[in-house]
Amino acid sequence: MSNCPCGSGAAYSDCCEPFISGARTAETAELLMRARYAAYVGVEMDFIFETTHPGHRQGYDHDGTKEWAEKSEWQGLEIIDTIKGGINDTSGQVEFIARFSENGKLREHHENAGFVRENGIWFFTEGSMIRPKPLTVTKVGRNDPCICGSALKYKKCCGK
Repeated sequence: MSNCPCGSGAAYSDCCEPFISGARTAETAELLMRARYAAYVGVEMDFIFETTHPGHRQGYDHDGTKEWAEKSEWQGLEIIDTIKGGINDTSGQVEFIARFSENGKLREHHENAGFVRENGIWFFTEGSMIRPKPLTVTKVGRNDPCICGSALKYKKCCGK
């Protein structure tokens, strides 16, 4: 790998590889999130397990997770938002979308991931899926301004 799969734009050897290899620890929750994504891409399941908080490891299926990571074609990571999780914090949240193909079908995993920092080391605790928001439609009246921004009434523009 030359570019890091986490999407930072940096070389893998300068970005997530030092975290995954154990040469460095992630200074922030977001850096750990990025490294965990890169670990899924590289099928580094030991890193995924070790960076999961010990109190949240029950039920972890090492073989099943490895098989899923191997069979998935990873498309990219998008960090949506971070709440806390900085160098001086002890907890944080990272909202992200991980894109991948599974059995030829494009999928998105949109999650709000929780992290805690203990003894200077960040751990993933648990995530909650973020479901797509329902589509809302606003009805435009015939005499309302047109939605295209033309400054005409809707009935004289796009409503024709």
